[in-house]
Amino acid sequence: MAAAEKIIIFDTTLRDGEQSPGASMTKDEKIRIAKQLERMRVDVIEAGFAAASEGDFESIKAISGIVKDSIVCSLSRANERDIARAAEALAPAERKRIHTFIATSPLHMEKKLRMTPDQVFEQAKQAVRFARQFTDDVEFSPEDGSRSDMDFLCRILEAVIAEGATTINFADTVGYGVPELYGNMLKNLRERIPNSDQAIWSVHCHNDLGMAVANSLAGVMIGGARQIECTINGLGERAGNTALEEVVMALRTRKDYFNFEVGIDATQIVPASKLVSQITGFAVQPNKAIVGANAFAHASGIHQDGVLKARDTYEIMRAEDVGLSANKIVLGKLSGRNAFKQRLDDLGISLNSEAEVNAAFARFKELADRKSDIFDEDIISLVSDEQQSHEKECYRFVALSQHSETGERPVAQVVFSIDGKETRCEGQGNGPVDATVNAIESITHSGAELLLFSVNAITTGTQAQGEVTMRLAKAGRIVNGMGADPDIVVASAKAYLSALNKLQSKSEKLNPQL
Repeated sequence: MAAAEKIIIFDTTLRDGEQSPGASMTKDEKIRIAKQLERMRVDVIEAGFAAASEGDFESIKAISGIVKDSIVCSLSRANERDIARAAEALAPAERKRIHTFIATSPLHMEKKLRMTPDQVFEQAKQAVRFARQFTDDVEFSPEDGSRSDMDFLCRILEAVIAEGATTINFADTVGYGVPELYGNMLKNLRERIPNSDQAIWSVHCHNDLGMAVANSLAGVMIGGARQIECTINGLGERAGNTALEEVVMALRTRKDYFNFEVGIDATQIVPASKLVSQITGFAVQPNKAIVGANAFAHASGIHQDGVLKARDTYEIMRAEDVGLSANKIVLGKLSGRNAFKQRLDDLGISLNSEAEVNAAFARFKELADRKSDIFDEDIISLVSDEQQSHEKECYRFVALSQHSETGERPVAQVVFSIDGKETRCEGQGNGPVDATVNAIESITHSGAELLLFSVNAITTGTQAQGEVTMRLAKAGRIVNGMGADPDIVVASAKAYLSALNKLQSKSEKLNPQL
């Protein structure tokens, strides 16, 4: 077998993943995820779209100053304003990439851009030429590439490579591709374009037909791509993107077939999955490949018997390989501050000051008084809660009491602060959560529509904290709020207030589709 080539893993959780309705993240949350991606040894981190909003710009700039081992990338449309903004945000980065794109399919050019193919051709060339003034690492994507005319693709891609594009990303923007067809389309492009060998070819696939991972691997095996663009948990707009954990473990587990190397530290996959899920509020389905709760569970008696005799009878991967550990209990009520701080380090959590560590430790001791065993997931949740409390927010939970009994209408009294001033309210509802939300609404009058109410146990057992997600919509904006507490009604109040805080944010974003 020939020496294995390396596949570059390009993670776009912070950009394309954030386009999932309600998945927007704060700057601090993005920094936490970027640090985890770097710890996982992701080759390229697409940190955002600098021209989309001031928040995105500041997040990319902050990540550029922190991340040292991975390339930091910003997306930009094919115009000088976007590219200059990306370059400014990326200025602190030790290694940086500008990723520029323009639509190339007849449908997109006519209906969305209202531009002729010749105009698109010229704009693409000028964009790459301008981006090269700021960095030697420039990526170009033909948006909706899989529905574009082959002759036009050859013409435009040859031109942008000549202008200095070092990576060409073949985007299956709407998940239209079928593995064999998608792979062969990419192969034909590389064969027909005279200077195709002067760029690294990449794949970016969406999962609308459930084939994002298959299309990406076909792009590698048939099309000759050497970069895969993906997200943690397959997060992304509509049905999502290629799942990083799936392509990485497919390449590792079936190296006998693929014969490629990836530089990813796979033991960081599950921690990354949990972090992204916890921050965005997008729960991972139990039967999700690699990172789902049932991915390494065996219910069938025949399977259990086989695994007990020899694990590889029914397991093609080891749970430890992706970061799952059988020994999850880490701390208890007698654990000291140093043990807590060491566990934060082990989990890759870095707080900004000793004051934040002390505040998080105080929350830990309070939680430990309420439940006997503290799991890693509990620590991640309470630290996230602590960090949220330090962010500028209009509403903050203080206290709650509620009463419900069979045959009586539940009543909830909630205390929360508005810009630092406490207010009390009361509400009734069909259940304690409904009563709590009605109480809050009696003061806030948000008028938001509740699209999703989801409760998940963070860990196992009846002492587990409940993690609540509430998705609200108002005036075309969709946001997720998260809250965690052993009392799920309290968690619900926290989640609702968290979502209201996000609705209060005035930062509007442009969401390019790639």
